Amino acid sequence: MLKKGSNMLPKDPKRQAAGKARAESLTPQTRRAIAKRASGLRWAKEFGLPQAIYGSKESPLKIGDLTVDCYVLEDGTRVLTQESFLTVLGRAAKAKGGHGVRTAVDSLPPFLAAANLKPLIDKEVSRSTAPIEFVTPAGARVFGYPAELLPEVCRVYLSARDEGVLLSSQEHIAMRADMLVRALASIGIVALVDEATGYQEVRDKKALSALLDKYLLQEFAKWAKRFPDTFYKEMFRLRGWTYPSISGGKPGVVGKYTMDIVYQRLAPGLVKELEARNPKEDTGRRKAAHHQWLTEDVGHPALSEHIHAVTGLMRAADDWDQFKRMLDRSFPVKGDQLQLKFDDM
Repeated sequence: MLKKGSNMLPKDPKRQAAGKARAESLTPQTRRAIAKRASGLRWAKEFGLPQAIYGSKESPLKIGDLTVDCYVLEDGTRVLTQESFLTVLGRAAKAKGGHGVRTAVDSLPPFLAAANLKPLIDKEVSRSTAPIEFVTPAGARVFGYPAELLPEVCRVYLSARDEGVLLSSQEHIAMRADMLVRALASIGIVALVDEATGYQEVRDKKALSALLDKYLLQEFAKWAKRFPDTFYKEMFRLRGWTYPSISGGKPGVVGKYTMDIVYQRLAPGLVKELEARNPKEDTGRRKAAHHQWLTEDVGHPALSEHIHAVTGLMRAADDWDQFKRMLDRSFPVKGDQLQLKFDDM
């Protein structure tokens, strides 16, 4: 029976009791999650925020040791959260100096705000850098960027590197960008084949992520060489040599240049100690490469940092003499007081 003057059904005591019992059986964490989800839905409705219909923090995209929080919005837009965007580029998860996403709404985001990058950003990329505020399925309000922006940002850093305007503080980002572009290109063709053949319907949902991880590990392995190919390519360019040589080897003077450019400027007394520990044998060769004597925790990081900084100077120079002037000013030859640690081989 309906109550007079009311269009509401009378409350069912059994349902009320069941609802109360169910609420009391929930854990505090579950209650908070439900409340947060309800609050997020209210935000989405009240402020017109887009709602993510796929994705969660419990199922991120795995790229090597990184976790990338990604979502798909109601209109099909794929987004990466701001923190994920920064970390995958090798930056800190939180933007420094107040240049977070909320302060970058009317300007470029923190990963493109550097003055040397702005001339390399085309209008298409600039239009897609506006942050997107959305509500996750769990009810959290977060900021993100279109997933398609990631390879475009990578290309900006690679263009800066190719044109010799990359800052030394951006070298590690360009290195990460290089690896990401190569890996994402490989994954892209695999995904297209899967879609064309229908295999995407049966493949494991983590298969592409695992494949991406595999490609990135391969790229990391290439860069793990103590002296990347780019170091020698730039040296050959500045000396006017053809790279690679017809024989595939390097002129003997390259060893002397490497000793001068790297080891004599890396740490005081380093060359003298290396010559004592790793002398040439009767054949004229050494038992090991000099860098194999450096420790993993101190020596190798210092060597890697120096090589990438020196390579940046090479890229910025028009000829060998200009490079040597820049090198002498930035990294003068060290004295004889040894400070760098060695491995006992």
